[in-house]
Order: sequence, then structure tokens, then C-alpha cells
Amino acid sequence: MLIAHISDFHIMKHDTKTCGVVPAAQQVSKLIAHINSLSPAPDLVLVTGDLTHDGTLEQAREARRILSDLRMPWYLVPGNHDQRDTLKKVFAPDACPSRDENFLHFQIDLPSLRLIGLDSTRPDAPGGMLCPQRADWLENRLDERPDKPTLLFLHHPPTNFGVPETDQDGFEGAERLGQIVEQHPCIERILCGHIHLNASTCWHGVLVNTAPSAAGMELTLSPGTNTPSGFHLVDPAYLLHFHAADGGLVTHQVQVRDNLATHAF
Repeated sequence: MLIAHISDFHIMKHDTKTCGVVPAAQQVSKLIAHINSLSPAPDLVLVTGDLTHDGTLEQAREARRILSDLRMPWYLVPGNHDQRDTLKKVFAPDACPSRDENFLHFQIDLPSLRLIGLDSTRPDAPGGMLCPQRADWLENRLDERPDKPTLLFLHHPPTNFGVPETDQDGFEGAERLGQIVEQHPCIERILCGHIHLNASTCWHGVLVNTAPSAAGMELTLSPGTNTPSGFHLVDPAYLLHFHAADGGLVTHQVQVRDNLATHAF
């Protein structure tokens, strides 16, 4: 199974640049076209939040317009720049099949793999959260199929990655999430966004992967400092996760460049 993992669009309204400099809609459209051109094609696409920059209905509809070009199924969870009610209005039930009145979390059962999308947002705050209600929901879902390989995907990484801007945001409930992860060895990987960088670390025995920004907004990295992060404009990028039939998950970063010519090696 091949899974494309995209994140952090920060889409504005049509023909408006994010932060005055990022042509986010154009960048994400280029990335979507690249995913569609892959052979073999991904089986599905996971979107780990911050589709919008300000959470407005207009921005969500613009993100929907761009994502609708994907030729395979796709699913999303909210980020801290999104609004739950807005995403639910624009993307449910196909891309966000949540049955919960309060949170946008859900599970997708595939023949060889289980996907669990977590809503890690907290209203009017940039940091992550897994409240007791969401933690109980997650634990119940994992207990339903303790033998099936499972991927968790959410916006906020539950541990620090050395990016001042996002490390300071924090993650309330990370200790409980860590306990759940340790108690459920079926979890093969935790996929996140938020830090606008391809990075990974082992946390409670499981690898946490963060995806780069699909809009090409790469946050500056200053480990061990309190300097607020800025961002560089770079080529849009995404991750490809290959889940082999005999188990295990291999991850590659794919950079979307204007020169896509292939040469013999």
C-alpha cells in the first residue's frame, strides 16, 4: 500500500498570497498534479491539517477546490489554523467521516491496515491537545482491533522537534497519549504536520513522522533557543509511506520541482 502524506497548506482566498508572499494555492495545486502523475499511484492521501490560514469558509472551499483534483481517496484532520465546524461543513462526510458531534476523529479500516485520524486541536490556541474524551475514544478504537497494523495521523506532534515556534505551542495530554501508544503495539507509526519540516523521532517506542509544507513554507530550525521561527520559501514537498505486505513502513520525501525530467543512471 502506498500512502501520500501532505500537510500545512495555509490557503487564503482565491488569488491571495499567504503572509503576502506565499502563492499557496498555486503551490498546492502543483503538488496535487505531481501526486496524480505518480506510477504506481498512491492508494490514498492523508492530510494532516492547516488546510486554511485563518479558518474561514472561503479558504476551506478554496482548499476543497484544489484537493478535488486528486484521483484517489483522501482524508483529513484539522490543524490549529482550521476551524472544526468549517471543515465539517465543507469536507464531511467523504474526506472527514467523523460521527462525533464535538471532534473530527474517525477510523478507516483497510484490508491490511487501519488508519485512525485524531483531532488534536484546541479552540483559539496553537498547541495540541488530547483531552480525556478523545483519549477514551482512541483507546476504544484501538481495543477493537488490537492485532491489526495501525497508523495514527494528527496535526500536532506530541513531542518537541527543536522548532521554537511549535515546541512552545505544547501538547496537552501527551503523557496519556504516550501511555496509550505503549499499551498498543499495533501502532506502527504516528504521522503529523505542524512543524513544516520532514523530521522523525522515536517516541514511546513508535516513530513519529512530520511532513513538510505542501505550500513550500519551511520553518526555520533553531534547536535549544527561544527565537521565534520564521520561514523560507522552498519547493512544495510531501511524504510517501510504503506499507509492505509483510509489514513495516518505509518513508520517502518527494520534492516537487519544475524540472521533472528523468535521466538514465
